Amino acid sequence: MQVRPSAVALTPLLVFLLVFFGAGLYFTSQGDAMGFYQLHAPVAILPALALALWIAHRRGIKAVDTLLGGIGDSNIILMCLIFLLAGAFAMVTKQIGAVDAVVSLGVGALPPALILPGLFLIAGFLSLAIGTSMGTIAAVAPIALGIADASGLDRALVIGAVIGGATFGDNLSVISDTAIAAARTQGCSVREKFRENLKIALPAAVLTVLLLAMVGDASPAQAAQPASPWLVLPYVLVLVLAVIGLDVLLVLGVGLVVAGLFGYLNGHDYGISAFSTDIYSGFESVFEITLLALFIGGLGALIKASGGLAWLARAISRIARGSEGRRTGEWSIAALASVTDVFTANNTVAILISGSVARDIAERHDVPPARAASLLDIFVCSVQSLLPYGAQILLAASLAGLSPLALVGTAHYCWFLLGVTIAFMLWPHRRKARIVAEA
Repeated sequence: MQVRPSAVALTPLLVFLLVFFGAGLYFTSQGDAMGFYQLHAPVAILPALALALWIAHRRGIKAVDTLLGGIGDSNIILMCLIFLLAGAFAMVTKQIGAVDAVVSLGVGALPPALILPGLFLIAGFLSLAIGTSMGTIAAVAPIALGIADASGLDRALVIGAVIGGATFGDNLSVISDTAIAAARTQGCSVREKFRENLKIALPAAVLTVLLLAMVGDASPAQAAQPASPWLVLPYVLVLVLAVIGLDVLLVLGVGLVVAGLFGYLNGHDYGISAFSTDIYSGFESVFEITLLALFIGGLGALIKASGGLAWLARAISRIARGSEGRRTGEWSIAALASVTDVFTANNTVAILISGSVARDIAERHDVPPARAASLLDIFVCSVQSLLPYGAQILLAASLAGLSPLALVGTAHYCWFLLGVTIAFMLWPHRRKARIVAEA
């Protein structure tokens, strides 16, 4: 069944954003430092869901079935499972003293200026190896939070460095689902896309490392009390298994069991009862973002079925068709990728939805396939990592106990990546090949 494009179908997401951010700004303006916590996102999205159901029903769509299908989408369920296991792993490792052990055994030896760049590079390497920013944040964030508390660094700065590193590696990884989707939809190899990406991502990473070396007022981290070196092993195991390439759910599951085992072996009366209680407490700590992810999945499915994303793709395609030149094509692909991700809050889904339109734009405007795939992946990944309601920031904010908006400004790499990419797009293109061909 062909979907009829409809601008009206986009209004539910606009309602959600208006209610959520409007309430947060209002309470903040009233002097409430936690203004964005006064109206929880899963509640703010309910009017949007009601409107989306009504629009879908009016267009002859099985609204409830579509909603349930979106909620039960495999990508959404996988995201929720990662949330739950990450929350449980973070809670258990904290309770057994693993965070203190990390600080005690090596973080204190790092010069204060290298703490933030070091976390960025560690997250970048891990994400590059395993091809997932979500898994990287889940594995590295608990360690980073222990470092932040011990060194006196702002938690938002530290988690922002982790988010940036995770985005850097995910965007370049040859096994990332976004890289594979971008390359396949544009008709190039993943390695060709990687080479094109590297020219843009590397300068952004260098700028990020230099900035992180200068910001923050850290002190040499010192543990409050000696800790057993064995407690570090759950973190090491998670990192090693992730680098090897095991599925992130398996990695977190194994890490969780091993953390509980080491907690038991190190005494302190850490038995099955305490272990199970901490696991459930970890689940509770990510309940809000898990529920929000489910609702966003349903909302996205309703918007797509009602023609909202089809209208968006057609509008951008028409704009691009009205102008000539490679630069116009690149800007159109960038806009298409960014806006689609804003309306789906899922980078892989955004690429799959916009990929065919992007390829048509690239062919019309003489944009090489690798360049088109690179732009598509860059703008989807960077925008995704800056969305306050996106999975990456939601997971990081939940683990750190921070407002998602507090992390948007500290994900420096994502902003640098956007800036460097725009600079590359504005740079005059070489025409040597065309001149030679015409001669």
